[in-house]
Amino acid sequence: MTATQEPTTHSPSIGQSEFERAEARTAHNYHPLPVVLAHAEGAWMTDVDGKRFLDFLAGYSALNFGHGHPALLAAAHAQLDQLTLTSRAFVHDRFADFCAALGDLCGKDMVLPMNTGAEAVETAIKVSRKWGYEVKGVPADQAKIIVASGNFHGRTTTIVGFSDDPDARDGFGPFTPGFVMVPYGDLAALEAAIDATTVAVLIEPIQGEAGVLIPPDGYLRGIRDLCTKNDVLFAADEIQAGLGRTGRTFACDHEDVVPDIYILGKALGGGIVPVSAVVANQDVLGVLRPGQHGSTFGGNPLACAVGLTVVEMLRTGEFQARASELGVLMRERLDALVGNGVVGVRTRGLWAGIDIDPGVGTGRMVCEALMARGVLAKDTHGSTIRFAPPLVVSREDLAWGLDQLADVVSRA
Repeated sequence: MTATQEPTTHSPSIGQSEFERAEARTAHNYHPLPVVLAHAEGAWMTDVDGKRFLDFLAGYSALNFGHGHPALLAAAHAQLDQLTLTSRAFVHDRFADFCAALGDLCGKDMVLPMNTGAEAVETAIKVSRKWGYEVKGVPADQAKIIVASGNFHGRTTTIVGFSDDPDARDGFGPFTPGFVMVPYGDLAALEAAIDATTVAVLIEPIQGEAGVLIPPDGYLRGIRDLCTKNDVLFAADEIQAGLGRTGRTFACDHEDVVPDIYILGKALGGGIVPVSAVVANQDVLGVLRPGQHGSTFGGNPLACAVGLTVVEMLRTGEFQARASELGVLMRERLDALVGNGVVGVRTRGLWAGIDIDPGVGTGRMVCEALMARGVLAKDTHGSTIRFAPPLVVSREDLAWGLDQLADVVSRA
């Protein structure tokens, strides 16, 4: 599929009936676009009726390397014939290589593999509290973790308890105590919130679910300095922002900042299996002892084989450079739409949050119009849509997808 595809519209189809059948038998915790996908390759997906779509979401950055990347598929296929699960009761032959490679990529000496991003965040919370009690000397059950307004770190009951998004939070209490919220991007508020019981600052270096919100220059450096000064751990949730998406290996790299804890997920599994990890030095992760934390599937052989290949691909710098280069094109094209159906744009690498003019319609309406033209994206918080194409997208296809947005907003 190339950028010459003409916009088309859906007619009643197999996909429509499949979508209705899925909706009838599924809990409505998502509001998916009415498309049923059956195949994908690179940056393109095909539905059950044979219509092809350019993927501008990439599984919320889980598909940074595109659909079915040959190197990742080869690693998964080879491992499927050997060993897929042992549990952490034993050590398998892919475990050490994966942990060493990921630790080296992060510049850390210890890795704790998990499965989903939310699991990794929960792990970082537990580790931070344990470190606070055993290393910093915080009195029992008094540890506090500072978080930011607008945050999205997952959907467990602990995590939604420190969200200020009513959709994520309302109806799920009571919540776990021990979290203090400050405005995102406000260093003065963060400094004021730190006290002797503060064990960690948990921050997304770029807030993805909030609409790709990029903090002020110097914010991450300021967090690093405050954490160092006050003996507090800096835990960076790089689950969406990390692993090449922003044009650097990690979003923290844009300010040459190294957190105490990297929280990773999504792209670490190459779009094949769920893989997440908490990466830190021994003085932090070393507080855990047998029986205090675990996961049956965390660090399984299949996950390690795929995750190791992801790390090897990132070591070349190819994908970071591609995100940076193509990000320039995306930023220039989106900036040109401001005042023409778009009221605001934020980009970093191949990642963008686009605020739609209310006169054009809601974010959902724009995403539906894009779907009709062969582009799949996702809205958030009503008026914002997010673009995060796979890093393997061609320049021509990226330009074509951006053309579709321009046409949609200009015709409203």
